[in-house]
Order: sequence, then C-alpha cells, then structure tokens
Amino acid sequence: MQHIVIALAVLLGFSLTTFADDVRLQPLKDLNGYFPFTPPKSLPAWEQRKESVRRQILVAAGLWPMPAKTPLNAVVHGRIDGGQYTIEKVYFESAPGFFATGNLYRPKNPPGRVPAVLFAHGHRENARLYLTPEATLRKSIADGAERFEQAGRSTYQSQCRQLALMGCVVWQWDMLGDSDSIQLSRQLVHGFAKQRPEMNTTENWGLFSPQAEAHCQNVLGLQTLNSVRSVDFVLSLPEVDPQRIAVTGASGGGTQSMILAAIEDRLQLSFPVVMVSTAMQGGCTCENASLLRVNTGNVEFAALFAPKPQGMNSADDWTKEMATKGFPELQQMYALYGKKNNVFLKRGEHFPHNYNAVTRSAFYTFLNQHFKLGQVSPVIETDFDPLPPEQLTVWDDQHPAPKAADPDFERQLLAWFTADAEQQIRAAAATPEGLRDVIRPAVEVLIGRTLATAGDVTWKLQDEQDCGQYVQRTGTLVNETYGEEVNAVALCPKQASGRVVIWLADQGKSAVRSADGSVPSAVLKLVQAGAAVVGADLFLQGGEPVTQTRVVANPREFAGYTFGYNHALFAQRTHDVLSLVLLVRSAKDGFCPNAKTLAVAGWQSAGPVVAAAGALAGPAIDRVAVDTQGFRFGRLLDYRHPMFLPGGAKYLDVPGLLALRAPRPLWLSGEGQEPEVVTAAYRAAAQTEALETFTGDAAQPQAAAGSWLLQ
Repeated sequence: MQHIVIALAVLLGFSLTTFADDVRLQPLKDLNGYFPFTPPKSLPAWEQRKESVRRQILVAAGLWPMPAKTPLNAVVHGRIDGGQYTIEKVYFESAPGFFATGNLYRPKNPPGRVPAVLFAHGHRENARLYLTPEATLRKSIADGAERFEQAGRSTYQSQCRQLALMGCVVWQWDMLGDSDSIQLSRQLVHGFAKQRPEMNTTENWGLFSPQAEAHCQNVLGLQTLNSVRSVDFVLSLPEVDPQRIAVTGASGGGTQSMILAAIEDRLQLSFPVVMVSTAMQGGCTCENASLLRVNTGNVEFAALFAPKPQGMNSADDWTKEMATKGFPELQQMYALYGKKNNVFLKRGEHFPHNYNAVTRSAFYTFLNQHFKLGQVSPVIETDFDPLPPEQLTVWDDQHPAPKAADPDFERQLLAWFTADAEQQIRAAAATPEGLRDVIRPAVEVLIGRTLATAGDVTWKLQDEQDCGQYVQRTGTLVNETYGEEVNAVALCPKQASGRVVIWLADQGKSAVRSADGSVPSAVLKLVQAGAAVVGADLFLQGGEPVTQTRVVANPREFAGYTFGYNHALFAQRTHDVLSLVLLVRSAKDGFCPNAKTLAVAGWQSAGPVVAAAGALAGPAIDRVAVDTQGFRFGRLLDYRHPMFLPGGAKYLDVPGLLALRAPRPLWLSGEGQEPEVVTAAYRAAAQTEALETFTGDAAQPQAAAGSWLLQ
C-alpha cells in the first residue's frame, strides 16, 4: 500500500520531503468495497447513530426536507376478477405530473382491516409484465428454485397472488424506466454513462448533472419518493390496517425495500432480498447517490429498522457470506432491544441471485408469523395461469400514457423539486430554530463531520526558529482517529495576547510565511499585535494546485459512484479546519499554548471552506472572517472540480453556510451587499451588530479583516 500512496503523492505534485502520510491519499472506496457493521455497545449510543445515518439517507436522496406531498390524484381502473381476489391498474402522482404505475391486488370480502405489502422489483426489463422463457423456467424447476410450470412463468404475479390469497392488499409498482413507468427512459435511469452537455447547465438542468448533484437530485431519490408515496397510497385504501404495512423486493427492489424501511416509520415489517451485504452495495445508478454510503453501508441501513421484524436471505452472489459477515451483527443489534428473534436470515447460497420460490415461501411464512394471518406454516404457493402483459398494463385509450423519455419533462420535474426545496429551506432559514433543525443537520451530512466527531488530534513539532518578535513552529497536525495529517506553521509572538488566528488561503501554510521567510503585511500586523497566526496546508495543498479531483475506476460519469462512498475534497479540507480548531482549543503538545480566543480567516478558495467550518464549529471559533469572492456551488459545471460539494447548492449555497454563524461575529467580503439570508439570520438572532460586511477595495480585504479580528 505504501508504494501506491507514494506514487499518488508524486502524481499530485508533492515532493517526498513534504509529503504527509495521510490515509486520504490511499485508493478511493467504491461500491465493491467492504462495508462491515459494528453494533454499538448501548441503545443510547445507537439511537444517536441511528438518527445520524437516517438523516444521511434522507439528505442524499433529496428528501431533507421531504418534498411537499401534493395530491396523489390516484386513478384505479380495469378491475380483473381473480376469484378470491381482484387485480386493478393504478397510476398516481408522486409529484405533480410524475406518475408511479403498477398493479393493486386486493382480497375479496376482507374480514375487517387487512395488511398491505409493498412489492418493489429489480432490474429485470419489463419486470411487472415479464413472462419467463420456457428454457429458463425448466432449468429453475430442475434446480429447485421454482415449483410450477405455469405459475413460474411470472414470479411477480405469483407472489402478488399468493399474498392476496393470504388476505393482504398488495401494491406492486414499477421501477423508474420500466414497464409502464416511461417518463424517464430505462437507458437514462439505469444505463447512464456519459454527461450530457445539454443537461449540464446552471438552469433547467437534468439528472446526473453537477447541478442535480449539487441539489441532491438523483434517481435513487426519485425511486425512494415513489416508495414513500406508495405508503401514502396504500394507507388511503379504507381496508388497509395501518399497523400492518410491509415491504419486500429483490435485487434493485431489495435496495428500494431496505432504503424505505430505513426512513419510513409507518412500516412494520421488511424483507429485502439479495441486497443486505457487507460486500457489493448495489451496482446500478438507481442504487447509488452522492453522500449515501460515506462511512456506512447496507448492513447498517438494515439495522435502522430494528427492532421491528426483518428478514433477508443469502444467495450465490455478494450476499453469500451474510451468515458470518453482517447477520451476526444484526442479531447483536436486535438483542440490544431484547428482540433477537425478530431478525431472520434465509440461507440459500446454492441458489443464484433471484427471489425464488424457496425465498418467497420464507417471506410468506415470516409475514404470516408476525402479522398473525392464520395460515398453515410453512406457507407455499399454488399453481395458476399468469395473465398476459396486455391485461396488466396501466395505459390504454381511456387512460393515455404520458410522453415517453421527454427531456423537457425531466427538466421540469427537477425544477419543481428545486423550487419546492428552496421554498421550504428559505422558510426554515428565517428562524434560529429552522437553521438549527433543518439546515445545520443537512450541512453536517454534506461535510460528514462536526467538531464533536472531528477526532483526536496531536501535534508533531518538526522545527522551531527564533525570528525575533516571534517564534516559528513548523510541524504536522495528526488526526489519530481518521489517519489524517496536516502540515502547519505557527507564528507565536513572544509577547502573546492569548489570541490565535488560523489564516487559510490557496497557498497553504505559505500564506503565513513563505519559503523565503517573508510574511504578508496583514499577517505580520496580527503577530505584532500579540496574536499567534497559524497557517496550514489543507488536504492536497502544498503541491501543484488540484484542477480535477480523483474518481473511482467505474467508467460511467456518475458522481454518486465516487461521492457516494468518499468525501468530496471540499469536505476533506473542512475536516482539516475542524482539526486545527480542535488542536488550538486543546493546546496539546505546546501548540499555541495559553490560547484565550480563536479566530479563523479564509481567503480565495479557502473562504467557503472556512464558512463551512465556521457553520459547524459553533462557539469553538470566536470570530470568522471570510472572503467568498462570490463563489457559489450552484455555478460549477464539473463534478470533478476541486470545490464541488454534493448538496452544496441546495441549502442556500454559501450564504446558507454563512447564516449558520449567527449570532456569532462574522466578517464578510466578496459578496457586495451581504446576502439577505445572512442578514435575516443575524436579524432573527437580534445580533445584527455581529455581522460586518467589507465593501471596500476588493484587492485589499485582508488588512481590514486583520483589524476586525483583533477586536
């Protein structure tokens, strides 16, 4: 590993004499990594972690805050009599003009309220309408995966029928781009490979663009919204028992089931199939999203459902080690609640990746047990003749299909989500409570770390020089918790006032004292006034400037494959600032001893980074000075740009970060007149005097900031 890290350091422009042995220079994590789950030691610790991971899923999926639940306008038609049950064709609007489509199975003459099962399918093309070819079916029967030559022709219909015969309402809806869900194409949703210049714009953008990523708009989120609205739909049916709602699905449908169960309190039972694993996490673009699995994974997602009943299985795929890697940890998690037997694993490593009759029987039996359906266990299917696709399709002459694969619809849909989110977020930003409860929790996810979770830091002094009025200390900050290192320099005046200023800019620690020993006048004035000034090489500073960030080996140009598993460079640099703040405040190892106050100033591209750190550090930083140079995440058109941050534009962009500093002192340059969201935040906190905006010579903000920092 060491030779890989050294080679990468050289590639990035570092000399080996200044190279920091930072774990972040190791190869990036991708969806094929290892994702173990370590159960917490106590329920209080788990409840805190649970809330954090759940919020991470919601933010990544674009569901924080949840989009406005507009009328479903459900259309139920084409009733088919199946004897003891009926089948109907349904479409409803998850968002205005955005249709979820599927079939609704209902038992006839239910004896009171009955359970509902949400059934999500995977990536088989035209899955709800699919009929298995004869040769494939015969092989499945020979292998024991299926039982019947007729019923086995449609495992989807077979499962829905069996559940209806057991007395359940069943809603089986289409994955985006499949069967009757035609507004977004299958190729776009599941096969996206190359960025589309016509959709990569600062207005009216499309899915997978940097703008969509900056607003947390992705296919996984759209499918998850369909899942949430599916719960709304089944609960609107008068015969459904709201205390007995279950979800199941396999492969991509297993991912949908697992994600929905993690965030949806109204579910009471979950059975994700062939997806809960410490190995591969889901390969499709619809199973990934930026931010989603950074420092977490599918087994922990499943753990979020504890202690409610949950089943899963293993097969001859990435789940084959589940019995020894993942499931024992889930049992430990459930045991903390005293509900160890509520989690169940159906082993089937001799079967391929599918939702076969054996696993379906395990689901029926598990459902029968926990929903008390009164069936004889184990529950097995009976044979029947599946319906042909033309009898199940939703669209007909009386119910015409919307336009298929319409790029204008795609743009309009994302524009609706953008406007809806902005309206909710601006309303939240108008109050201190909204900033605290809506925007700050989201920013914590975007950055992936807070001061409380910033780790344990130490200081390794490498050199100390007497420079007359001050002592220069050069060394390395080591974040022991995360394996990160930051080269730093501190100019410590001999007549110290107890003030410390962390001074950050594109030049790294050279912004404080260059290699030739020169010190910028603004920094020197701070030192002469008794303030210790700290400069640092934030991650990947100190060498050649980064022009494009690394991505994983996956050739498809989807940000979620990289940033769904790894922090963005912007976030990593924010982590470094938080580590510096911790180091100063802890006064460890003689670094800036006797610090009484701490200020942080950010210039050039470090300005927005400092804004983010200031938003999260709270009272640990007394004063923040930021020159934003008017930067906005929402103007970037390359997801490999060094300043790219998934979700960065959604929560009111850089002004949203600045607003989180209220009511604490903030000096602001590069914005002209301060953004309204910032002034409103300080006004709401009754601390307008704590906000100072520099509108002087744009080339001379540092001297003005220096005087303010000393106040």
